[in-house]
Amino acid sequence: MALPEPVPGLIIRYSYLWYREYLEGRDEGQKDRPCAIVAALRSDENGDTRALVLPITHSPPDDPTLALEIPAKTKERLQLDDSRSWIVLSEWNEFIWPGPDLRRLPGATDASVVYGVIPPGLFVTVRDRFLALVGSRSARQVPRT
Repeated sequence: MALPEPVPGLIIRYSYLWYREYLEGRDEGQKDRPCAIVAALRSDENGDTRALVLPITHSPPDDPTLALEIPAKTKERLQLDDSRSWIVLSEWNEFIWPGPDLRRLPGATDASVVYGVIPPGLFVTVRDRFLALVGSRSARQVPRT
């Protein structure tokens, strides 16, 4: 099965490397998780696409300005579990698409790595809050291969 294009708002399954894990010297994520593509940037030099992904977690944020809760209806439509979840806005992984850290969905019978797409209004909020944090240097990049 061919992989989809990495479009903003797409929720994928990915082995996310947290910034704290990166500081410990790790280069592999400890857990596969849903992540939101916040940007897909094409390189003029060689045609590669760099994907920027934000992790989705069940852990409530210590600071509510650093994450955005995913509405229950959206989680249901994406076929995620029914526990509360947040998109973390304060750090991101960046990698060349498709990259070795994409993972097949749990229980999937094909090679799908995609849960679906978040609604446009939710994506705009995620994007704008993420860019504000990047602009204020309150977000951290974790480069990946």
